[in-house]
Amino acid sequence: MRYRPEIDGLRAIAVAGVVFYHFGAAGLPGGFVGVDVFFVISGFLIGGILWSELGSHGRIALGRFYLRRIRRLAPAFFAMAAASTVAAWFILLPYEFREFGKELIAASTWLSNILYYRGAGYFDIDAGNRVLLHSWSLAVEEQFYIALPVFLVLVTALGGGRRLIAGLLAAIWVLSLLACVIMTPEHPAASFYLFPYRAWELLSGVLLAILLPADGFGRRLSGLLSWGGLALVAGAILLVRSSGFPGWQAALPVAGTVMIIAGTANARVQSNPAARFLSLRPMIFAGLISYSLYLWHWPVLVLSHYWRDGYSGPVETGFWLLLCLVLASASWRWVEQPVRHGQVFRYRLPPRILVGGAALASAATIAAGASFYASSGWASRFSGPAQTYITASADFFQDWSRCSHATNGPLSGIETCAIGPEGDPEVLIWGDSHLRALMQGLGAAADENARPGAIIWHAGCPPLFGIDKHETAATPEQDRACSRANARIREAVAEMPNIRRILLVGRWAYYADGDGIGLDAHNLITLAPTAGTDLPTAPQEALFAAALQRTVQELHRHIPEVFLLRQVPELPRFDSPALARRLAHGRISAPEALELARISRVDLHERNAAADAAIGTLVENGGLRLIDPWGRLCSEAHQEGHCIGIEDGQALYFDNNHLTNHGALQLRGLFGQFFTIPERERRT
Repeated sequence: MRYRPEIDGLRAIAVAGVVFYHFGAAGLPGGFVGVDVFFVISGFLIGGILWSELGSHGRIALGRFYLRRIRRLAPAFFAMAAASTVAAWFILLPYEFREFGKELIAASTWLSNILYYRGAGYFDIDAGNRVLLHSWSLAVEEQFYIALPVFLVLVTALGGGRRLIAGLLAAIWVLSLLACVIMTPEHPAASFYLFPYRAWELLSGVLLAILLPADGFGRRLSGLLSWGGLALVAGAILLVRSSGFPGWQAALPVAGTVMIIAGTANARVQSNPAARFLSLRPMIFAGLISYSLYLWHWPVLVLSHYWRDGYSGPVETGFWLLLCLVLASASWRWVEQPVRHGQVFRYRLPPRILVGGAALASAATIAAGASFYASSGWASRFSGPAQTYITASADFFQDWSRCSHATNGPLSGIETCAIGPEGDPEVLIWGDSHLRALMQGLGAAADENARPGAIIWHAGCPPLFGIDKHETAATPEQDRACSRANARIREAVAEMPNIRRILLVGRWAYYADGDGIGLDAHNLITLAPTAGTDLPTAPQEALFAAALQRTVQELHRHIPEVFLLRQVPELPRFDSPALARRLAHGRISAPEALELARISRVDLHERNAAADAAIGTLVENGGLRLIDPWGRLCSEAHQEGHCIGIEDGQALYFDNNHLTNHGALQLRGLFGQFFTIPERERRT
């Protein structure tokens, strides 16, 4: 295929959109669609090369194809990965460095998109701390580089001609597009990260390469296509929002890119202003370094932002942007270009050396990632006061070996975790993420009292019957999943005669008040009665109280004893990973960090007033037995009217409302009353 400078200009627009969007430039809410532009360009170029080869030779030389891909992509990627690893060693704290190890492994095996899809969970580290997050799109392209040539080889081997291949690719394009549009509202993470739902974007480029006339189109149509395509891409960058993306919104940058490539295909149409604009020297240069710029900009952004605890202003932001450009230019000049042309320091790189070097680099990267993960991020890199908070930031992993989704029985389809000795559960603990944080403490108490039990937890989902919730920290599908799970549990309790006691665990103040506190004050949750129920619609604290009363009444019909754990005190300004980072990099003193781990009893009572009122009424009426952790976490003897998250140099909390495993174990003695079932009660 002839060199087309305007495609490099299009790459410049794509990478500029992505980079400026990530660096927080105002007025570019859809800058991330630059990735979609890249997908179409890759599909067009790779599809065109393979289609031409298939037409010329009747077959595809897979070895030669993959050698070109290695030569083009591997050197700059491994250079970026190595430099990021060195920087991350000095900057990232163990918890994030452990996760960085997983990222290295996934990126080196072209599985990043799957890692980030599976990791789009409630307690995963913030995306802004994932150094290789941008490699998800590279993984999608690599999966395309595997799927397309293999597909072409297989169809050809089975006797299929080029017409059949084109028809099959068009059918796959339609199916992938429909799947993307249908899946996005319900499963946005899957449609964003996974190859089957992005394949249509790459296939748009492939089909264009197949169907585009060799000489392009005439002057008038070329102009209309070029300017119309630029308008669509620019409109997507300026107007598209991340909510509901990709879905139908992705059609804007994809269609725009297809139109631009088609409209600038006629090399004889020299008067096309769009083609001339895209072929300007600065545009071409930005396009030439676009791969390296894409590779380097995200690690620079994440690691500098992490190290600096945010940027001081536009000047500093500009400095880091300039560094990205310098690194990208150097990477293109001294890494990409020499290897691509097969010569490094005047030494010719034969294919076996190139492939062997890529394999060695990949093995080294995977080994390094495995080391970081297995060592829990090499915590010994840091010492001093930060260690208390570093330990807390890593003390939030539980053993999930006894957790599974039931395939039959009353709880079919619900994930349950067994605790205590083996056997049918006699007690049930139902709750939200606070229950997840307490798993080790509850498990220890169950073992100590020899009582088999089952845990059911669902993040951000109040353990209440008859309500739906809308949470800003959740997707609509996660909200609906909460309602479905609670409805299933409502049916299940009537079919579990062995359960003698149930314990409800939740962030009750959050549900009663409708908002978080301190560091998570931006998290909002709105409760509403499920259709067909007679619960009050407002105010929320009244709905919460009525739903709790209704839930306890229904549970009592089937379970003799209903317990409730009073919400653990929230520490509004506490976050162990953030404090560990600030201590390690000298941005806060140990006394200042300790002060952030406190809340006064006055503030605590004010925060919990509505929830405690509803709970207290049920306790007074005998409907609930209360387990209160405040006496353990807010001892008057040594906290001077405060609750504090640090005890004997160890953190009891992970963030401002979840305990660490250490904190959960400190409460295990409180649960003895729940797990100790009198013999007469067991017989009834």
